[in-house]
Amino acid sequence: MSQKSLTSTQPIGYLPDERPPFFKLILYAIQQVIVMFPATVTVAIITGFHISTTIFASGLATLCFILVTGRQIPLYYGSSFSYISAIAGIMAARAAEGADLNSQIQTAQFGIIMSGFVSIAAGLLIKRFGKNSIEKILPATITGPIAMAIGLTLVANAMLDASAVPASFGEENAQLGQNLAWVISFATLLSTVFFTVYLKGFAGQLTLLLGPIFGCVVAFIINQATGLNFFRSLSEGASTGLFALPIFTLPDPSWAAVLAIMPIAIATIPESTAHLYQLDIYVNNLSKLKKGKHYDIASKLGLNLIGDGIADIVSAAIGGPAGTNYGENISAMTITRVFSVPVLIAAAIIAMVISCFRPLIDAIYGIPQPVIGGLEIYLFGAIAAQGIAIMVDKKVNFFDAKSVALIASIMTIGVGGQYAFGGSIPFFGAQIPCIAGAAIFGIVLNLLLSIGKKPEQTAVAEELHGK
Repeated sequence: MSQKSLTSTQPIGYLPDERPPFFKLILYAIQQVIVMFPATVTVAIITGFHISTTIFASGLATLCFILVTGRQIPLYYGSSFSYISAIAGIMAARAAEGADLNSQIQTAQFGIIMSGFVSIAAGLLIKRFGKNSIEKILPATITGPIAMAIGLTLVANAMLDASAVPASFGEENAQLGQNLAWVISFATLLSTVFFTVYLKGFAGQLTLLLGPIFGCVVAFIINQATGLNFFRSLSEGASTGLFALPIFTLPDPSWAAVLAIMPIAIATIPESTAHLYQLDIYVNNLSKLKKGKHYDIASKLGLNLIGDGIADIVSAAIGGPAGTNYGENISAMTITRVFSVPVLIAAAIIAMVISCFRPLIDAIYGIPQPVIGGLEIYLFGAIAAQGIAIMVDKKVNFFDAKSVALIASIMTIGVGGQYAFGGSIPFFGAQIPCIAGAAIFGIVLNLLLSIGKKPEQTAVAEELHGK
């Protein structure tokens, strides 16, 4: 009886070096692919990069990242929104010169490849001088609010997707379509939340797969009852067939692309750092519950950045956009407690297979947009919540003037830049991505405020911290 009780209370989840049974592994991997798919495809659509190539590149880059980091860091590499403005600007300039789409992509590829070397250089510096050196530049008062800003800058996209109505509905069905979209998105959101809270065991680790399935069922019922179809098709106006290799292109050297794209890599370092710290907290929380070993993931920041840089180079070398490790996938791992590296390897392989088979691309891309939106409401909010977890875990003193100044400035620039300027802040003739601008400002402000004496601790803060 006691043995049975002990087994029933054993925490469910998989740590980075644990491998689930094959059937579970595949389902967990499919779940990770679904989570990364919307944002990765969206970047391709906005920038004009080939969708199938972008998906293939995300899988290949993920495999390279896992290989370079020695299977120690469970992260999925996907397309980054931070580079969109710079890439779009370069491609627009090439288009104005009369270059075709592939030539435009080739020019951007070179800038992305060179940006990868920035991350590699930062990783090598950290490995040389230690993690403490980067923590002086990127303390939790920077990485925490950056993670929060990343999540909060995406929430508008989640709400727009949740209420999205296919253009085919026409004006006469627009209002009814939006009402039904809300029904689908909230059915997805609430089912995902209830599944997460109440399902136990294996089913409780598939909530981000079961929720969208429930949303698709609701969308299908609505389609049968009203004739309004929320399901999408990627093949409309595109080539059809069962099998089609992605379109691979080679980079075309361009110093203009290097100047436009390479500096963005500096601003993505805090984002990647924040993701790593999030992962460290949640992996070790699960390991503590399972009475397992301590996973010192945060100490592998240098290795993570080197892996990021190599992933950028690999992705761009075949025609994919710049990327980063995905907060959405970290949220999925956090919610389901599946941090298994073999699962991410399987997800990367599945993504590469999907990119070559049009029916599989259509199957995922065809998921109704309100279903994706309902899922995004949960995932993007979870990213922001993890930023709070970073600051709580690092015992940030919220009564300290310096801490408040950093958090307030980063949040305002990051989130305000998204909603005031659509994500790119006009600054002395340049367009600065809001997260990049917030990160750079936070780093500079932290360095300036670090000159001289340390801020005094208030009596309340000292009492809270037990000093």
